[in-house]
Amino acid sequence: METVGNLGLWAGFSAIVAIMLAIDLLVVGGGKEHRVSFKEASVWSLIWISLSLAFAGGLWWHLDGSVGREIANTKALEFITGYLIEKALAGDNVFIWMMLFSFFAIPAELQKRVLLYGVLGAIVMRSVMIFAGAWLITQFHWILYVFGAFLLVTGVKMYWFADEKPDLENNRLIRWIRRHMNITTEFHGQHFFVVKNGLRYATPLFLALVLVEISDLIFAVDSIPAIFAITTDPFIVLTSNIFAILGLRAMYFLLAGVADRFSLLKYGLAIVLMFIGIKMLLIDLYKIPVGFSLAVIAVIIGASVWASLRKEARENQA
Repeated sequence: METVGNLGLWAGFSAIVAIMLAIDLLVVGGGKEHRVSFKEASVWSLIWISLSLAFAGGLWWHLDGSVGREIANTKALEFITGYLIEKALAGDNVFIWMMLFSFFAIPAELQKRVLLYGVLGAIVMRSVMIFAGAWLITQFHWILYVFGAFLLVTGVKMYWFADEKPDLENNRLIRWIRRHMNITTEFHGQHFFVVKNGLRYATPLFLALVLVEISDLIFAVDSIPAIFAITTDPFIVLTSNIFAILGLRAMYFLLAGVADRFSLLKYGLAIVLMFIGIKMLLIDLYKIPVGFSLAVIAVIIGASVWASLRKEARENQA
């Protein structure tokens, strides 16, 4: 399994993640009831993006001094491209979380707690999936074609059904949980479980958390193979993925109030998945340069956002 990640890089990355999570939990108050304002979400989004870019710069500096400028340029560009892909595809997570919180009527001051545990679970789950995926690729090269075909089909389906919304009322998982667990109809602060009359009950907050984790698992199945299309280095795949995930809560609260303005973004994300799927299917015939991939992905996302805003402006004028 070829990787630029040595013990020092892994330790540095782990320390950064641990410190930032500790700051969120102990200093910012991630475990307290708290309504996140647009200003706070903007500041934290800027912090996470700046930290991610600083990590890319630090990685480039380290590799430039240890293995040479060419590898440093390549790996830094792979990190930024993987980060952008994950950030873009995470936009779908935001739309789903909005529907989940609306369906379960989760108060705004409790949403941060659900997403806190959702992100912690996503870090563990994605780490396992990435190392498993990297091992599979080293053992079975042909699995890249499977990933490519899967991404291409997923992109086509996402484009075709972009306007359809999930029917949470008839969701099989929710119905199964409600049949097999005692569920309260009311909230009990930040508690996921409460004891009433000697019986243990789950609260609606727990149901929302389960669906948040499931939604992330579903989207991880798309996004992780997409980053493997850029690089098979597990260090780059994991770090770009985790940095994007760490900033996902701030991104949610930043976009929650304006998500409806980006009605065409899903079509752009679908096209991105199709492009990456084609790139992976062509990997042994023609390797599309990482810089070109980054430019294409940025243009597609930027164009879909611009088209969404133009569409909204025309509708408002009408």
